[in-house]
Amino acid sequence: MKHQIEHIAAFVKVAELGSYTRAAEALDISRTRLSRQVMALEETLGVRLLQRTTRRIHLTTEGERYLAHAQAILAALDEAASDVSSTTQQIQGDMRINAPMSFGVRYLAPLVARFMVEHPKLQVRLDLNDRRVDLVEEGYDVAIRIGQLADSTLVARRITRCRMLFCASPDYLKRYGTPATAKALADHRCLRYRSGQTSGEWMLGDGTSVIPRGPLESNNGDVLTHMAEAGLGIAQQPSFLVTESILAGRLVPILLDQPPTMLDINALYIARRYLPAKVEGFIELLRATWGEPPCWEEAMGLSRMAQQ
Repeated sequence: MKHQIEHIAAFVKVAELGSYTRAAEALDISRTRLSRQVMALEETLGVRLLQRTTRRIHLTTEGERYLAHAQAILAALDEAASDVSSTTQQIQGDMRINAPMSFGVRYLAPLVARFMVEHPKLQVRLDLNDRRVDLVEEGYDVAIRIGQLADSTLVARRITRCRMLFCASPDYLKRYGTPATAKALADHRCLRYRSGQTSGEWMLGDGTSVIPRGPLESNNGDVLTHMAEAGLGIAQQPSFLVTESILAGRLVPILLDQPPTMLDINALYIARRYLPAKVEGFIELLRATWGEPPCWEEAMGLSRMAQQ
């Protein structure tokens, strides 16, 4: 039975990573041993589970059907082990985390440090970037994502929600006036966020939108914040990017009486029945610390009604 479980685990890891080499590295065994384990499982079942080519590993029809059962078996074993383990089990081992750059520097990194101090046997790799990583392919335990999520097999647990804010410098508002309505933004100098090849519309909480026009666009929110502070125009930014600027008086939030656009801040992880204690504990720390509405919005005195 022990060998059969090892064979099942070997097959699942190859199927998930699509590579014998990466699977062998993840399981810390030789590629030859891994290959023998998968072949032994195929011989036991009497079917071919993986189709091997020179460039890629493909699941056969039987392999696709068996993979779902195999993953459920391994998850059930993990859950059983967790049930009989001590409730005081230490959080330890390796944990890989991914998050957006600007948000990660401001609000995630301090909590990673706190979590590591509380759990000294934990080793963390924290990667900050703004691309969409593949948690399975790249081996991440958890990723923080902000905004709309693409459909996937990952589990998304909402940690909090933040609002998009229109803001400008006191100097800009003195020179050009404060727009009284969202529609009036069309007559102002707007600093636009560019994603990919296009800069999108500014969405409003009531479902309408404004097409921003102005002297500058950038694919980086920190750049737009600096430009707004310099008086170049009005920016629409997630609240976490402008909290410090607003509290310091470098930026002024406007149109606060308008329905805000809300962004979910989610923790993403691979779907399984049993979530490792290190991931569960880290997510709970984020939820407890940030709160809803998030602590940075509370610091600015934004109304809880905006979160409804």
